[in-house]
Amino acid sequence: MAYLGTMKWMRAPVPATGPAVHPDDLAPPSWHRMREMAWHLPRVLAGLGPIGPRGPENGPPVLVIPGFLASDRTTMDIRRALARSGWRVHPWGLGLNRGAKIDTMELLSARLDEIYDGRPVLLIGWSLGGMFARQLAHRHPDKVRAVVTLCSPFSGDYKTNTNVRELYERVAGHDVNEPPFARLDGKPPVPTLAFWSRRDGIVAPSAARGQEHEIDRAVEIDTYHVGAVLWRPALVRIVGEIGRFLSEVEDSSLSRSDGEVAVTR
Repeated sequence: MAYLGTMKWMRAPVPATGPAVHPDDLAPPSWHRMREMAWHLPRVLAGLGPIGPRGPENGPPVLVIPGFLASDRTTMDIRRALARSGWRVHPWGLGLNRGAKIDTMELLSARLDEIYDGRPVLLIGWSLGGMFARQLAHRHPDKVRAVVTLCSPFSGDYKTNTNVRELYERVAGHDVNEPPFARLDGKPPVPTLAFWSRRDGIVAPSAARGQEHEIDRAVEIDTYHVGAVLWRPALVRIVGEIGRFLSEVEDSSLSRSDGEVAVTR
């Protein structure tokens, strides 16, 4: 987050001609990054404590992937909230997320293998971490229970759907449309839940909400971008919605296996 103040204060570019652009399709003004920083700084100490797995050892497994320029310290609060609800929560264990690298999917695949004990793993990713989670699920659907994205810009034009694109390209060392590994588009072949917010100071609302063919369900939360991983009221809502979503989609799957008509969303 410390790097967010180094960019010019300007709205992400949009086409000068053509049909009017819906406000939800616009990245927030760049000065909103400063608000995100200011809102996060008083909560930095919440990231202190042991980094390792949390929650009951026999709890259902979940892997939490941090966002761009974030680490397992940043996701400490949401991992604690999940652990309190009975999940066995694992950090990603790869240090600071500096963007997509040539070995990112290999390292995440190995991490998934470490956690997988015969029970599919729930993948939760914040911001860029959610985009990594979707890619991982495309590659290993047999080991993934579901994907949950938190304010992740997986939909729309990657050049304009956030206000940190220039910073990302500078740090990651590649164009956002040319990641160093094959990017698999479309909805992962597992249940997919997307959280998004109109108060997000980094990502355009529609980019995190996705389109109907990209997700199974989208849920709006009332918080800033960083609030999706550390603001307690948002965490309570997120954990509860995850539980309800999994119960519904898995009950629906059981109904289909029994030859009954599944309930659609």
